[in-house]
Amino acid sequence: MEHAPIQTARDYDAVMVDIAHYASSRADFGTEALETARLCLLDSLGCGLLALQYPACTKLMGPVVPGASLTNGARVAGTDWQLEPVKAAFNIACAIRWLDYNDTWLAAEWGHPSDNFGAILALTDYLDRNPDNAWQPNRQWTMRDVLDAAIKAYEIQGVLALENSFNRIGLDHVLLVRVASTAVACSLLGGTPDQIASAVSQAWLDGGALRTYRHAPNTGSRKSWAAGDATQRAVQLALWTMTGETGYATALTAPQWGFHDTMLDGKPIVLSRALHDYVMSNILLKVSFPAEFHAQTAAEAAIALHPQVIQRLDSIREIRIHTQESAMRIIDKRGPLTSPADRDHCLQYIVTVALLHGNLTAEHYQDAAAADARIDQLRDKMVVREDPRYSRDYLHPDKRSIANRIEVLFEDGSNSDSVEVEFPLGHRRRRSESLIPLQEKFRQNASTCFASARVDRLLALMIDDPTFPELRVSEFMDLFASHGPIHFA
Repeated sequence: MEHAPIQTARDYDAVMVDIAHYASSRADFGTEALETARLCLLDSLGCGLLALQYPACTKLMGPVVPGASLTNGARVAGTDWQLEPVKAAFNIACAIRWLDYNDTWLAAEWGHPSDNFGAILALTDYLDRNPDNAWQPNRQWTMRDVLDAAIKAYEIQGVLALENSFNRIGLDHVLLVRVASTAVACSLLGGTPDQIASAVSQAWLDGGALRTYRHAPNTGSRKSWAAGDATQRAVQLALWTMTGETGYATALTAPQWGFHDTMLDGKPIVLSRALHDYVMSNILLKVSFPAEFHAQTAAEAAIALHPQVIQRLDSIREIRIHTQESAMRIIDKRGPLTSPADRDHCLQYIVTVALLHGNLTAEHYQDAAAADARIDQLRDKMVVREDPRYSRDYLHPDKRSIANRIEVLFEDGSNSDSVEVEFPLGHRRRRSESLIPLQEKFRQNASTCFASARVDRLLALMIDDPTFPELRVSEFMDLFASHGPIHFA
């Protein structure tokens, strides 16, 4: 992809300049990336629709002031709300992220690039409904604009994650959602490269939220709405920049006070590859289980072992889980698990449920399911070990595996099969195998809000219709409007 020369009077840090170059460039993406972006959009909206069934999510949603609405505001899928784009971004991304069921990117840093759809859908829908807007007047916005913006946001977030591990120093990956969404939001508003660099500098100046809320003893539901918060902040920063708010050229590299010195002990942030469409083409679609992605293959292996162990639970001596270093660092959890947010990020809990039930759903994280005494009994018998090969292949740019292997040892000296799954359903290497299950996942999720006829129409449009990229964004989001009840707590 060729980038137009950046027009800036200030010498921004190189990473911010590269991001601004890319965000402002003409979209020229490959067929695979565009087709995958359609699948990601389908899946993300389905995840958001399912989340509306959970009062813990919907109590955070809606307008800032209850009952408020904005004529020609951006729609929130599955509701009748029309909101200004900052709050709409929060609502959309919060719902998409809530159940930990949306697509995932795993590298030195991990995260969920589909979080960025909050900013993208909110802004393009609002702009399309208001052609007299101050930023991009008299322009019609289409779903191709949404797909192009998604590829860019995924790429910015994902490539930043390749060599820069913020979780190792306790910072949360939503920092990268904020940076990516800010760059793309400013571009959608018609920002020049200079303005995009300015907006991105503001995103870096916000720093990084602590990961405290993702780990015991403080695990909580903030991990489910933090991405929504990042996208609404991104839209706000982009809007402020478009009013002429100045940027900060050395937000990263300033001695003592810059992000590098303050947060990274002087280590520079790097972009290890040119920005194009690598991330979207290699994204991990979370097809099967609403669980942290490092555990997806573990759940698949445990389900395969279910028939061999379900009648022998009382005679289990040990359950061995062989995994990658990243899984051991983030989801190897001992001791009490106090909430659904704690349980869906516990490797042992996920494996136990899969062994017990032969499946894994969002309901298995709720308090009623967690009260099953067998869960903690089996967790106590688990040994988690790193397999160095799994750790190497996890980081290999042409493999990007997320392998787990499980075996069960019994008191009589016998053992189950040793089941290894290297690439989860939804991985690029299993993309074709994922298509039908992904559509069924959307059908089940969307059916919680819509009648089957509308679900069929949405699937046909997003999967098969060649005119989908030309569809107006406002018309598309109207198809997701609902006047049904939202389940508030």
